[in-house]
Amino acid sequence: MMSVLKGTGITFTKSQSGKKILEKRTKLHIKVLEKRIFLYFCRWKNGQIMINRKIDRFLEKYYTSTNKALLITGARQTGKTYSIRHFGRSYFENMVEINFIEMSEAVSVLAGAKNSHDLLLRISSLTTQPLIEGKTLIFFDEVQECPEMVTAIKFLVEEGSYRYIMSGSLLGVELKDLRSEPVGYMDVKEMFPMDMEEFFEAAGVSQRVMDELHNAWEQKRLVDAFVHTKLMELFRLYLIVGGMPAAVQKYLDTNNLQEVLAEQQSIIRLYKRDIAKYDKTNKLYLEEIFGLIPSELNAKNKRFVLKNLNENIKFSRYENSFIWLKEAGVAIPVYNVEEPVIPLKLSRSRNLFKLFQNDVGLLASQYADGIQLKLLTNAKSINFGSIYENAIAQELHAHGFDLYYFNSKKQGELDFVIEKSGSVLPIEAKSGKDYHRHNALSNVMGNADYLIPQAYVFSNENLRQENTVVYLPIYMAMFLEQQTSMDVTYKVDLSGL
Repeated sequence: MMSVLKGTGITFTKSQSGKKILEKRTKLHIKVLEKRIFLYFCRWKNGQIMINRKIDRFLEKYYTSTNKALLITGARQTGKTYSIRHFGRSYFENMVEINFIEMSEAVSVLAGAKNSHDLLLRISSLTTQPLIEGKTLIFFDEVQECPEMVTAIKFLVEEGSYRYIMSGSLLGVELKDLRSEPVGYMDVKEMFPMDMEEFFEAAGVSQRVMDELHNAWEQKRLVDAFVHTKLMELFRLYLIVGGMPAAVQKYLDTNNLQEVLAEQQSIIRLYKRDIAKYDKTNKLYLEEIFGLIPSELNAKNKRFVLKNLNENIKFSRYENSFIWLKEAGVAIPVYNVEEPVIPLKLSRSRNLFKLFQNDVGLLASQYADGIQLKLLTNAKSINFGSIYENAIAQELHAHGFDLYYFNSKKQGELDFVIEKSGSVLPIEAKSGKDYHRHNALSNVMGNADYLIPQAYVFSNENLRQENTVVYLPIYMAMFLEQQTSMDVTYKVDLSGL
């Protein structure tokens, strides 16, 4: 007769002794415990909690599906180098790294190569690591310092002995102009600061809770009240810490917000040094614009007002500086549209826009002392509107949306309008209790000329829906993703000709 030992999944017969059953059960429990301990310590390295990024899964999938090289771009300090090193050491027997800033001589050494064989010979001279065919990942870091390498990657990929990955910060036109050159041999992936989902996971939110949240999002139902309260606390922490991996790591290691602030201010100083280094002609304009972002967002209409730079200046004189900040990944422009209709890009105004920080934690770090504590306690004495909007802009930008806002004297202003599933989706971000008051949104949704099917209001409150307006907890912005492109096949029937 067969029986199952409850809670273990072990099948046994009555003839088996109790001692053997106990031994089997003990061994199973030890294995389960060992697995749990292993998974727990997998999050640690050198005394630090490991931060998992979405790019990790992307890299694994990419390098098993194609032989092409990959260029990872993005703003400084978003974790490009860390993620590439982690991937290379985990999935390749050997990794060679050449950093064009730390090894400045590498630029001239590689620039004179005549062909792929010569180039590989010169690469081998720059490293003590062996180049093992079929088992080596070659990593070119800070490739904006050697843009010729982006062009040369075509010949290395054609040669085929090794795999290649590059990383570069978008600190000027050099890298931007070269990204499309090796067509068919290289793809480009942009990295951003950690989004809300990555931050929540790093802070310890379990996959089970994340799955339950996603189900609530899909079904448009209430989140458990206790879970909602805790996640709102975590969201307010995200507003302070932000998504820069160094700042997040500092928080996980110390839980000390002063040390997090010091890390963020160090990143701000680094950005200012980059501005001075990479755009010497317009650096004064760039520094002024970059420094004005926090105060402009805190203004009543949040629109970037040029007269705050210079009373008599024309937009055309500053336009390249705004473009540089956008391309460098340190600022997110949100342009005004004349009408909230598809396609939004056609009604975009070139010189009316809001300018957000690339990371909400960096934005919060530039406001007056004490805002961190006020954010944590959700103080009523301060308006967090600009910070909430920055968090939404950052999230949507990282998820691939082009961002716009709508402003009309007759109808009012919408915080954001995006294109989603072939329609315009208006979005409001509300930091206070009057989240259900939104005259502009009501006007736009009631306008028969627009035929907008749905709108989202992100706030501190739990989920509910009123007709075409869905009120969502602000942390649910993490689930607002671009629709995956679908393969469309179409054939013209010429049989009647």
